[in-house]
Formats: sequence, C-alpha cells, structure tokens
Amino acid sequence: MSIQFHHVAIIVSDLAKAKQVYGDILGLQHDYRPDLKFEGLFYNLGNGQQLHIMLLDNPDTKSIKPKHGGRYRHFALSVSNLDGIKAKLEKSNITYTQSKSGRAAIFFYDFDENSVELIQACV
Repeated sequence: MSIQFHHVAIIVSDLAKAKQVYGDILGLQHDYRPDLKFEGLFYNLGNGQQLHIMLLDNPDTKSIKPKHGGRYRHFALSVSNLDGIKAKLEKSNITYTQSKSGRAAIFFYDFDENSVELIQACV
C-alpha cells in the first residue's frame, strides 16, 4: 500500500490577505480549483501536493492559540530561502518565532491565525 500526502486545507476570512501571505510572501503558484460552491484558492506545492484555501466561516474562533505556533496545530513547508521569507514577513509586519528545537525553522500565524511552519530546505 502506498500513501502520499495530497493537500492541507485551511479556512480564511479574506482571500486578498491569504493571497498576500501564500502568493506574495511565500511565492506559491496558483493551481486549478473546481467550482466547489464557495470561494477559495488552490496552490500547487509540487509532486501532486496542494494547499487549499477555503473562504468559509471558521467554527474554531474561540481557540486560545499559544504565541509559538509550533505548540499549536500547524502545517509545515520546506523552503529554499528561509532568510528571504523572514524579510518578507517582517516587511508585512507578520511576526514569527524560531523553532524551539534549534532547527533552521520558523513558525508564524497568517491573518486568520492558521499556524505555518517554514523549514529551511537542505541543498
């Protein structure tokens, strides 16, 4: 049996702000999205993997999120230029925290408090 990661889906309240984070800052590429009867975006992460952005009411608005996103549910992306993305986050006034493990990795919350981990890819 073969199991592969296909996608992760997150809920947002503003597609323009989501595009700022995932398109402009992280540089993800848009992918085809079928008509799902609600607004959203698909981003292509390569190898058949996607990030799904869903413009829906968030049923989890009362969660108390820790300052460090690594202590909350999150998804992780491997990036080729972590320092470049840190600079873009800072320019957009999005705070991040270093990984508590000492790895070359950071955590940040997007505008809708979805926790994202970015890990420097080994080259």
